[in-house]
Amino acid sequence: MTESNAFSFTMDHVELFVPDRSQAAAWYARVLACRPVPGTEQWATHPQGPLMLSPDGGRTKLALFVGEPQGSRPTAGFHRVAFRLGGQEWLAFVARLAELGLEEGAGAARVVDHTGAWSVY
Repeated sequence: MTESNAFSFTMDHVELFVPDRSQAAAWYARVLACRPVPGTEQWATHPQGPLMLSPDGGRTKLALFVGEPQGSRPTAGFHRVAFRLGGQEWLAFVARLAELGLEEGAGAARVVDHTGAWSVY
């Protein structure tokens, strides 16, 4: 990436698959002082949605999904790491999807509105 295309970002969240989100959340609360992130509760009500936890008020987060934990599936390891961009940087990034070979029509990327957050997958 050239200097003119550089983005300033911070880590937003890391996704983890756990058999029981409540049990995992209790462990992360006890061991790492992680608490549910205000404003994300609606995502956890969906069976496939994440329970968002944070030790620092939401600046960095763990996203707990129901599923097989690391080691018990062929694609064990990190599933996804998310980055946070400011509004103008987000728009600039999305505008570059075609240039990066990731435009939505090519099937390689999809832009999703999560109501309160946007993602590119």
